[in-house]
Amino acid sequence: MSITLESIRETLNQPLVARLATLTADGYPHVVPLWYAIEADRDEIIVMTDRTARKAQNLLSNPHGAIQIGGDPAESGQGYTPGYLFQGDFSVETDAGHVVTERITRRYMSGKPADDMLDSWKDDDIVVLRLKVRRIIRVY
Repeated sequence: MSITLESIRETLNQPLVARLATLTADGYPHVVPLWYAIEADRDEIIVMTDRTARKAQNLLSNPHGAIQIGGDPAESGQGYTPGYLFQGDFSVETDAGHVVTERITRRYMSGKPADDMLDSWKDDDIVVLRLKVRRIIRVY
């Protein structure tokens, strides 16, 4: 049975830290932790970043990349949480009105801390990195 975003929805709905892997111009991996959201109706994982960030620049040069979610030590101290690697191609899109930025931020934070963080980004040129999932591999 193949893994789909829908079949692992319970894991993906948790506000876990994801790890984004892109490739630099000289072919080396660039891996960074970040927040994410799922667009299940489109089989996509989305993240946001500043347009000038290395990860965005890497994806503008080479759209191939991956996101890993889960696979962290279990709270019980026994074993690991389910972990998945999502491979595919990214698009880089303007986050008009910071709609995606607000959605992802409020997935992880609430109240005044979220308001303050969003306010600190109000003048930033934020883009959405949209991964069209081509393959899902269970890694834990």
